[in-house]
Amino acid sequence: MKEKAGLGRWVAGKRSKWITLLVWIVVVGVLTIVWPSVGSKEINNSPNLNDDVASVQAEQIANREFPSGSGIPALLVWHREGGMTDEDITQVQQLFAKWGANPVSHQEFVPPFDKMPIPAVKALLSEDQSTLVTPVVFSKGMDSDQLKEGVEELKAQTKDEMGTDPFAVKQDDGSKLSARVTGPVGISIDATGLFKNADFKLMLGTVLLVLVILLLIYRSPILALIPLVAVGFAYGVTSPILGFMADKGWIVVDGQAISIMTVLLFGAGTDYCLFLISHYRHVLKHEEDKGKALFKSITDSSGAIAMSGFTVVLALFALLLAKYGAYHRFAVPFSVSILIMGIASLTLVPAILAILGRTSFYPFIPRTHEMEVEHAVKKGKPVPTPKANQESKIGRLVVNKPWTIVILALVLLGGLATFSTQVKSTYDLLSSFPKDMASREGFDRIGEQFSPGELAPVKIMVDTEGKTGSLGEQLAALPYVAKVSEAEQGAQNPTIVGYDVELSMNPYSMEAMKHIPDLRLVAEKYLKDSGISASTDKVWISGQTATQYDTKVTNDRDTRVVIPVVIGLITLLLLIYLRSIVATIYLVATVILSYFSALGLGWIIIHYVLGADSIQGAIPLYSFVFLVALGEDYNIFMISSIWKKSRTMPLKQAIKEGVGETSSVITSAGIILAGTFAVLASLPIQVLVQFGIVTAIGILLDTFVVRPFLVPAITTLCGRFAFWPGKYTQIEQQEERSQS
Repeated sequence: MKEKAGLGRWVAGKRSKWITLLVWIVVVGVLTIVWPSVGSKEINNSPNLNDDVASVQAEQIANREFPSGSGIPALLVWHREGGMTDEDITQVQQLFAKWGANPVSHQEFVPPFDKMPIPAVKALLSEDQSTLVTPVVFSKGMDSDQLKEGVEELKAQTKDEMGTDPFAVKQDDGSKLSARVTGPVGISIDATGLFKNADFKLMLGTVLLVLVILLLIYRSPILALIPLVAVGFAYGVTSPILGFMADKGWIVVDGQAISIMTVLLFGAGTDYCLFLISHYRHVLKHEEDKGKALFKSITDSSGAIAMSGFTVVLALFALLLAKYGAYHRFAVPFSVSILIMGIASLTLVPAILAILGRTSFYPFIPRTHEMEVEHAVKKGKPVPTPKANQESKIGRLVVNKPWTIVILALVLLGGLATFSTQVKSTYDLLSSFPKDMASREGFDRIGEQFSPGELAPVKIMVDTEGKTGSLGEQLAALPYVAKVSEAEQGAQNPTIVGYDVELSMNPYSMEAMKHIPDLRLVAEKYLKDSGISASTDKVWISGQTATQYDTKVTNDRDTRVVIPVVIGLITLLLLIYLRSIVATIYLVATVILSYFSALGLGWIIIHYVLGADSIQGAIPLYSFVFLVALGEDYNIFMISSIWKKSRTMPLKQAIKEGVGETSSVITSAGIILAGTFAVLASLPIQVLVQFGIVTAIGILLDTFVVRPFLVPAITTLCGRFAFWPGKYTQIEQQEERSQS
């Protein structure tokens, strides 16, 4: 305790408060000048799968043996209702002649459509003659900005050549020739563009939401700004630190990580600030000296704040164990941002409160009863009566009817959790795009007019050891295959034969992914029947479908590894902090139950209300890590209050007052945190919409069901055993003896 009080004097004393503020200003200023911002080091095309993954190894074989297909294709989808005219085809041919002679930026290859007679090109049209798909291949390894540069040149030259811009023609305008860019290039450009366009909107929306909620709850403009100022300083330190780490190659950051990190900073950061601010306001009603009140607030709340922050930091660090790149890349930015925000909450915020004092809460300034009487006399107002203790109606309810509360809460949460078993996942990136986005419109058009598998063929390669056979015929006979190309020999190893297989379904769908093992079995059986030994080592499958299949396999592995580690870390921290096995068990159990309930209710909203057939495959793991870590924050803060009060009063009274004392701050903190994640639902990116919905629901369930009702009710039922094997309060022991 003395050390914590010393922390208060160190960061918020008469002189030290100014030093603390100055240190933060200097640190932000220096780091901003000497190190780059994290946004300037954003990389959005980093691989998500390791080199030892089957599809990655297959991609390397494909690049080596079949270099003509080693680039990244942009599929230009040309369409005119009623059929494309000879003039349309001629103009397309002229464009390809131009691109063949003078490639646009980062272009690697274009098919010689200009050398084909018009009847031959017409043979490539859809059955109703309305649609033509022409590929432009860009160099491998280009990022989305470089790909966009090349595509913009394609569009500009198309407009100059045709006199109109077919890329700007709406899909429902059937009288004009329209064009869309889809395929891996179009998808990459659109995905990056969504995140780039979302950054400013996300930041602005989050700031305004936090500001409005704080103003509505606390009705103090100064108080509303304090958490935002603290978050701003924390971001000012976090951004250059992460930028420096990214510049050195220690970490990789992408747009999605930066977007969610921003939300996390504002949501969790505001919560930590409010935990201290609310306690400070409470103490100011009993302590006239604002300095002593602040020191006591820091002493009483710093442990819970530090524990809450450390819990989130360690839980997010557990993502380093993930093999999937997107998960792994999240770990350091999220952990560092929360760590710095926790430090700001325990240093910068106390310094600001020390400088402003009671003025922080203007115009509703907290005063002691004596100060209220003196103020009323000066203003000629009625003398206020002393306020009662912090008992709340909810606190009395959970103490008086704990079994009723526990049963009702478990029925509600358990009922919602059952829907989590119905969740269907997808790894289809296109399903995250708005329906009017160019790459999705182009893909939908291909699906309507051709086989949707044409968008992303599966590349099957086998080492035949020079033996001939009919693998192509066997593949073509499969019911889920629409088309198989002619066999192609490898450039460096002619015994390796490759086939481009177009599936009869969306190549990004779960249904298509499930056929990757089937295709491998067919190829292996073919080699085995041909008398080739070690056939399993001589089959490689590449392409988007194979990549997504391995993504699902990797995601499943990460889920099995990360979730137990997160639960174990949080359990260990709670055991150390509370010194109670019983309390730790039910605190962890309630948060896990809350997570499955959030996933179930999220599925109800996403599937039955919003009409989505499935959720993105990453959502369950993302949501688990955030909900279990952030949800435990509220439990820690409330149970800390109950534990402290139980030292000086009976446990039931401590529960009543603990619930009452923490209810307002946890409710406001929960609303703000849920609101910040809900801002993600306003973005045109389904993966963030779904993540925002599930996480916001989980936080609200923690805020309004688990924390105020379920946890204190279980604590009441456990009684003295809630502390086991820790020490039980002396006053409660005396009460039990007197009753016996």
